[in-house]
Amino acid sequence: MLTFVGLGLYDERSVTIAGRDAIREADRVFAEFYTSRLVGTDLESLEAFHETAIEVRDRAGIERDPEPILDAAEREDVAFLTAGDTMVSTTHTDLRLRAEERGVETRVVHGTTAQTAAASLTGLQNYRFGKATTLPFERAHGGDGVPDSVVRTIEDNRSRDLHTLVYLDIKVDDPHWDDGDDTYMTADHAATLLAEEFPETLAVVVARAGSPDPVVAAGTLSELADSSFGDPLHLLVIPAELHPIEEETLDAIADA
Repeated sequence: MLTFVGLGLYDERSVTIAGRDAIREADRVFAEFYTSRLVGTDLESLEAFHETAIEVRDRAGIERDPEPILDAAEREDVAFLTAGDTMVSTTHTDLRLRAEERGVETRVVHGTTAQTAAASLTGLQNYRFGKATTLPFERAHGGDGVPDSVVRTIEDNRSRDLHTLVYLDIKVDDPHWDDGDDTYMTADHAATLLAEEFPETLAVVVARAGSPDPVVAAGTLSELADSSFGDPLHLLVIPAELHPIEEETLDAIADA
């Protein structure tokens, strides 16, 4: 059995009760933290909370060499942990398909996602979100400014009156990324880049969703570029035309 467990958004307590039970009942527990991180905790605290040893695998250990996980799941109950909701990344879907091809039974225990948290914290209506996109660091995509694909996604969503959730780049376990470079893109950095393409456009920052002190701030991209929003993780939302209730909510909780 291979059970995929989403750990939620922030720290060791963000996991659901079902997820906690699945981890404690597993014979072996693996995890990856390169697609996202629980920035409010560390491995030692996770292991203490769940009363188990956790074997952390790097990107190569999941994408190129998943055999140790699959071999273990053929013989015993294995839990595979990720931040957020476990099936958001195609890497995890691929691992599940490999397990099914071997005849290994799989199941999924969901966690809170950044997308649902962003809608909840901002008051922007969940059904009005269109396709999400990820804004990479400039050096990561080999060019300057914002990739055309990101611009197209925002423009397409706005043309259909849909909000855009913009994930911000994370560089963890990347052999092409120097240790001296920033690991987490901040919302002000993202706003600086996007303001070149969308001047005077309203945006909403969500910082540390799932933590005891999340930050929600709204303003034009140019205004947000001159602000600081504290520790990671950060997200940006580019809203469409606001519904009156959305407008009231942003005014009340995000000082729009």
